[in-house]
Amino acid sequence: MSQLFDEIDEDVRRDQLKKLWEKYSILIIAGVILIIAAVGGWRGYQYVEAKKAAEAGAAFDRAVELSDADKHKEAEAAFAELVAKAPFGYRTLSRLRLAAEIANRDPQAAAKMFDEIAADRSVGAADQDLARIRAAQLLVETIGYPDMKERLEAAAAPGATFRHSARELLALSAWRANDTSAARQWLDMIANDGQTPPSMRSRAEALQALLPPVAKS
Repeated sequence: MSQLFDEIDEDVRRDQLKKLWEKYSILIIAGVILIIAAVGGWRGYQYVEAKKAAEAGAAFDRAVELSDADKHKEAEAAFAELVAKAPFGYRTLSRLRLAAEIANRDPQAAAKMFDEIAADRSVGAADQDLARIRAAQLLVETIGYPDMKERLEAAAAPGATFRHSARELLALSAWRANDTSAARQWLDMIANDGQTPPSMRSRAEALQALLPPVAKS
């Protein structure tokens, strides 16, 4: 008797499944097709993006080689093309390198380009700070210490990626402005930071020696 009921239940379930299939088969098939298409599209997108990145990487390396060979006009054109066409990561690197190439012929224009990168939040904090440093290096002899401090004070904070370079530029700018107190402040920060590179520490000590002695109270 129980076997008979089992067979009836099985027939009922089969009929229910048949009715569900007849009612929703088109939707089910469409859903499966959409899933397959989505997976295929994503795989295709990944392939295309990987191909673009590889091509951009090769083009970036060629541009660097041109720069290293002192073919700056050709390198500038190559980096400019990457800025226009490369994926985001290589585009940011190319913006930095393009500004560096332009600095060879027009430091003021290059500083402006670095400033634009520093103001672009999409490039990331580290690249923003690097751009600030590069702009300041180009402008250190032409702008006053207050402007330099406004540009670099945040980048000189403890833990900042390029704090050592920022502090050195600030110390140099303060020294050029005859602001010995500010110069000594930045030189002390360089001296007291255990991670200061040895070459920079030596330059800081040399600049420290040029400052007048601290007045005794």
